[in-house]
Amino acid sequence: MALTHNENGTDRPSTPYWRIDPEMMADPGKLREGLKEAADALRGGGVIAFPTETVYGLGADARLTSAVEAVFAAKGRPSDNPLIVHISEVSQLDGLVKQVNPAARKLMDAFWPGPLTVVLPVKPGVLSHRVTAGLDTVGIRMPDHPVALALIEASGCPVAAPSANRSGRPSPTLASHVLEDLAGSIDGIVDGGATGVGLESTVVQVLDDGSVTVLRPGGVTLEQLAQVAGAPVKMDPALMAEAGSGDIPAPRAPGMKYTHYAPQGTLSIVAGESAAEVSDWISRSLQEAEARGERTGVLAFDEHISRYHADCVETLGSLSDLGTAAHRLYAALRRMDEEHIDFILAEACPEDGLGAAIMNRLRKAAGQTVIRLESQAR
Repeated sequence: MALTHNENGTDRPSTPYWRIDPEMMADPGKLREGLKEAADALRGGGVIAFPTETVYGLGADARLTSAVEAVFAAKGRPSDNPLIVHISEVSQLDGLVKQVNPAARKLMDAFWPGPLTVVLPVKPGVLSHRVTAGLDTVGIRMPDHPVALALIEASGCPVAAPSANRSGRPSPTLASHVLEDLAGSIDGIVDGGATGVGLESTVVQVLDDGSVTVLRPGGVTLEQLAQVAGAPVKMDPALMAEAGSGDIPAPRAPGMKYTHYAPQGTLSIVAGESAAEVSDWISRSLQEAEARGERTGVLAFDEHISRYHADCVETLGSLSDLGTAAHRLYAALRRMDEEHIDFILAEACPEDGLGAAIMNRLRKAAGQTVIRLESQAR
């Protein structure tokens, strides 16, 4: 039986809510029973939020245009943005795509189930055109979460699922984040607790020659991909341009560029060769913002967190463990909103390993505003 949730004091309709406890996840029979209503709703054309190992997804039957359109409407997502399709068994690929080359199959064998999406040539007429946004390819992944896999299997359909948040907002890593953004506008939420990776999947396209292009960095790193592929792994040129553009010299204010994963306050990233110079610059800027009457926030790493004083100070963990930063990032951005923070500064991190995905999300959240400090030692 589903619980219902209604936002405090609002007149929005209640949202069916299924809480899955750890005991249920360990028992396939109990898990299937606990997910029956949610699976029925999904199979019937409903829109259901559910946990994956990356973030919470907002799922719909990828074959039903009406269901997929309801996902776009709930999120306020641009309709020309394709959706990733989630499956629970590798055998489902046969009904969805024209072919899987050996190089792509090799990556699937290594990283599925897991945070890897592979872009493949789609079979005509199988999926809603809204899923593919008119392209002849589709991104497909198999999530590494017992609730997600059981829900997809029980629904009997391929599930198109972007992140379960309002478009532009930080992605949800807790069911409460989904309620905050989408209560009353979707057909249900499956609460499976906190997600693991915390950042969306890595998206890749694999050519017949075995070369791999990363279209979006995520939970599987370039280094991991290269080790398995045994062939060149490169970043998409658009990503390379993004990483090298939008930077402004200190102390100019952030620009008005397109943002995603964004908090409501103004966010800028601060980068420099010297950690001491970065922390000094951030500390001075926080003091100046406070003097202007702004509520201040900072996202920093354990190594430097004690240097900062602000209305909201959020640690992303240690620079030696960027997996923690990936896990904490979106919740930290949402915390800034909960504290009504106006002015936010974030420390940059190295862009190797998971750092590439973390900086990709931070740049989008900051509207590509990166303040690069010139070392005073020169």
